[in-house]
Amino acid sequence: MKWTLSQLQKYRNKEFSIDETVRVDELKETDPTIREVSPIHITGRADIASTEVTFHLKVTGYLILPCSRTLVDVNYPIDVETTETFLLHDSGFGSNEEVHQVKDDVIDVMPVIREILLLEIPMQVFCEDVTSEGGAPQSGNGWEVIQEDAGNKKLDPRLAGLAKFFDDKNSSSD
Repeated sequence: MKWTLSQLQKYRNKEFSIDETVRVDELKETDPTIREVSPIHITGRADIASTEVTFHLKVTGYLILPCSRTLVDVNYPIDVETTETFLLHDSGFGSNEEVHQVKDDVIDVMPVIREILLLEIPMQVFCEDVTSEGGAPQSGNGWEVIQEDAGNKKLDPRLAGLAKFFDDKNSSSD
């Protein structure tokens, strides 16, 4: 996903479509929590003007990340739409939007794609099936993981007296 300015200028005022699948396995070295990166599919178009090139991209794929609770692999989907502008000449960054400078008459979109993917990684990922094998144990000596269910409200025996306190108060105010 790298083009020279002369290659892009041929498409000035014409449609420049993008439909590529790229590998970004180096993300695993940047962020050690990433266990696997699927091939990333990038589609979109580029608008080429005399002073800038604007890419309208859709980035899709998935990352394999560890579940924050059980450490099992979680398939985390990536589906991002972005608009990235590359300035062809140093114009002092007059606009408020984030722009990229062209270096050595070459536009390389891959560093931007890598940054977008890294920013998509959530702080915590949870797997749907907590009983899956290979994950962290769900119980141990004197403890167990309790799932939050609205219908399963078991009263802690240490708080039984407090529950009676509120029942007594509600019945006496009638």
